[in-house]
Amino acid sequence: MTVHNELGSGFLEAVYQEALRIEFYENLIPFENEKCLNIHYKQYLLEKKYVADFLCYNEVIVELKAVNDLNSQHLSQVLNYLKACRKKVGLLINLNGMPILIIG
Repeated sequence: MTVHNELGSGFLEAVYQEALRIEFYENLIPFENEKCLNIHYKQYLLEKKYVADFLCYNEVIVELKAVNDLNSQHLSQVLNYLKACRKKVGLLINLNGMPILIIG
């Protein structure tokens, strides 16, 4: 919420991502930025990768959006990330509309 309160709405997702990275750093929240997520099929590691905006505490996927409305594709994206990396909790944060959806 600090990022949204400071910047307001209307910026590109990349701007919010950079600002949130600063907030994580200042608040001592462990995170990986643009975390590459491997996808497995049976015993094979696929060449295709997903890239989540953040992985926090090595447990929580954080995906940012800067859209008017979240839709089912945004939700599916986070659910796919969770499945790919075998995590249970995801945050889908929209900084231009409905602010936060917790998945898990």
